[in-house]
Amino acid sequence: MVDASEKVLGRLATQIAAALIGKNKTDYTPHSDNGDCVIVLNAGKVKLSGSKLNTKEYITYSGYPGGQKRISASDLVNKRPIALIEEAVKGMLPKNRLGREMFRSLFVYDSDQHPHQAQQPTELKIK
Repeated sequence: MVDASEKVLGRLATQIAAALIGKNKTDYTPHSDNGDCVIVLNAGKVKLSGSKLNTKEYITYSGYPGGQKRISASDLVNKRPIALIEEAVKGMLPKNRLGREMFRSLFVYDSDQHPHQAQQPTELKIK
């Protein structure tokens, strides 16, 4: 479990990706999914360093003419703050079947409430 409030997005995403991959464990092997499930709380309170909040853009392309869409990071924080963390972590995972399976272990929430209390999550220390 990670509290993302007042954390820098890039540093937060690298440590989340390492936990999803399982690099913090002694039995790490690149070809298997040994990572943990990660719960991220307060996704809307994450910070971006420098002027990235205004200048960074997320681009999607449908493949059709005129199908390119751009959204700035500040607009994305207002509309879907969960997507900011998901995109950052997804880009740091392997680009194959194993990476897609690892991404399913990431749970991001905008508030400090989550439905995973029964699993008794422990706090992941983020520097």
